[in-house]
Amino acid sequence: MRSTPIRRWLSLVGSALLISSLLVASQTPATAEPPVCSPPVPSETQPGYTIVDPDCDLSGAPFVPLTDAAGQPLSEVFTGIRDGASFRVEVPLNWNGDLVLFAHGFRGTGLVVWVDSPSLRAHYVSRGFAWAASSYQTNGYDVGQGVRDSHALIDQFTDSTGRHADKVFMTGASMGGHITAVAIEHFPRSFAGAMPICGVLGDAELFDYFLDANLTAAALAHVPVTFPLQPPPEFIPAYGQTVRTQILPALGTGWGTGVPPTLNEAGQQWAGVVEQRSGGVRPGFAAAFGFWNSIPSIAPLNTVPFLFGLYPGLSGGTLNIADGNVTSNKLTLYQMDDDFRLSAAELRLNRDVLRVSRTAKPSRKLDGVPLVEGKPRMPVLSMHDLGDLFVPFSMEQVYALRALLHGRSQNVVSRAIRGIGHCDFTLGELRQSFDDLVNWVSTGHRPAGDNILDRSAVAEATFGCQFTLSTRAGFTACP
Repeated sequence: MRSTPIRRWLSLVGSALLISSLLVASQTPATAEPPVCSPPVPSETQPGYTIVDPDCDLSGAPFVPLTDAAGQPLSEVFTGIRDGASFRVEVPLNWNGDLVLFAHGFRGTGLVVWVDSPSLRAHYVSRGFAWAASSYQTNGYDVGQGVRDSHALIDQFTDSTGRHADKVFMTGASMGGHITAVAIEHFPRSFAGAMPICGVLGDAELFDYFLDANLTAAALAHVPVTFPLQPPPEFIPAYGQTVRTQILPALGTGWGTGVPPTLNEAGQQWAGVVEQRSGGVRPGFAAAFGFWNSIPSIAPLNTVPFLFGLYPGLSGGTLNIADGNVTSNKLTLYQMDDDFRLSAAELRLNRDVLRVSRTAKPSRKLDGVPLVEGKPRMPVLSMHDLGDLFVPFSMEQVYALRALLHGRSQNVVSRAIRGIGHCDFTLGELRQSFDDLVNWVSTGHRPAGDNILDRSAVAEATFGCQFTLSTRAGFTACP
């Protein structure tokens, strides 16, 4: 795998903090004794990669069956490595015959892979569902590999347990939501239902959003910027310096201090653009904008607010997964409010902003950045935070619109959660959505959702209250 400044920039802290004393166990069911963690082993399929012991979490805690209050096991677990990906399988002792596949999210571009358990693990087991998860063979934004390794879990489940699942559900968070949406379109006969959460359901349109946020900020600050497809090593620190010394001062003060910045007129205009590009006027946006601009981005751009640290990572196209550049704003019409008529400021912005053309498109195959067509043949229940500005709420709207245009709206239910973080869901909210999806599949009764394509409904002060079970910072309590 190529090593580039962008790849190094995107390596997350989790990859660097791996415990070096973990080992991969062979494929065996767990015994009464907790497994002994062993060191990572080299991948047999991906040169340079190592695989963490699937019997242990990154903290070194062993992966063992769940137990009841008396300490009696509720499940049987299986672990191992297959084709360069580690896996976990858990089967309740009262198994209902169904299986849930869980796809994890983006883990940077480090060369260590690991598998962990889904947050709804205990709920799955309590309801009699088996579940399975994979590390994937690779890191990075490699959705195609995630789809292949996740789908392979169906056969792995049978190989490990000697049993076949009646119905298979697919779920995943963030990039795992992208994997979920692609998997159910590539392998429609394999799945009975799906639950992507905080997912990249707009495929490459996520990268367009990152591009938009940075290029409009620069244009409103009257600072010229470039979009090098193959940036030299000095590009990233130079861009960070430009953001700190030119762009941010032109938009306001107090950036990245742990509190929301104080915006001037240009900064308020930029906030309006980000709001429109991330889902439109909606409750909680002001708090979300303040939050995401008060925290630093990823090193080495951890001296600039979060959204500005995402621009250089996309100037090479798609995190080195696809050839060329899949981002574009060539035909994007930027607006600062929900009035379709363009103001003088909006006209100037659309005139002055740097325009970028794509050289590649999302792929209909499992390579590059796989396309999400929005043509699910089975029930899909999705949920997203209104204030998520990393994978924004607009990803849900893109998916819902594509489903509408393909005549598949009856197969999609979207739910808005009133939170400002990324994947900021309570266990209660997750459990409710999963249970509603299972009931939908079992009975054919389509559950309730939010009308996320109605801009006036989204703008209502109480939007998102129907499925939000706890009040988060930045939002008023629901009636």
